[in-house]
Amino acid sequence: MAGKHFDEWQVGDKLTHEIRRTVTEADNLFFTVMTHNPQPLHLDVEAARESEFGQILVNGTYTFSLMVGLSVGDTTLGTLVANLGYDKLVMPKPVFIGDTLHATSEVIALRESKSRPDTGIVTFLHEAVNQRGEVVCRCERSALLKKSA
Repeated sequence: MAGKHFDEWQVGDKLTHEIRRTVTEADNLFFTVMTHNPQPLHLDVEAARESEFGQILVNGTYTFSLMVGLSVGDTTLGTLVANLGYDKLVMPKPVFIGDTLHATSEVIALRESKSRPDTGIVTFLHEAVNQRGEVVCRCERSALLKKSA
């Protein structure tokens, strides 16, 4: 399913995105290295073992990016003008190598654009959930979307 236009959404619309992803060691390593994040919890097995987690902790910005990415196909693919912001980002549970994540989205606000009459702003509440049903990441995303022709 391609993304929807602004005028196709209603407050309260909820989606469980079909795409899931099992986080691999390579995912975490490449993302952490690409973003120049030297945090030992993400890179150093021995340091991670000595932490309260006892194992490598997946980079939180990877978890956030994956959550948004899992939602795009159903929400904004082909209809997005721009992402306007991400608010209230929280990570209530840790993510570890081997966790499988899926995402859900709910439309929590709609607003016509004041400056661009052919667009509107949709605010989504996105959540990433692991295989145990635990929410591992949550945020509100405001997206400027095209209206249907």
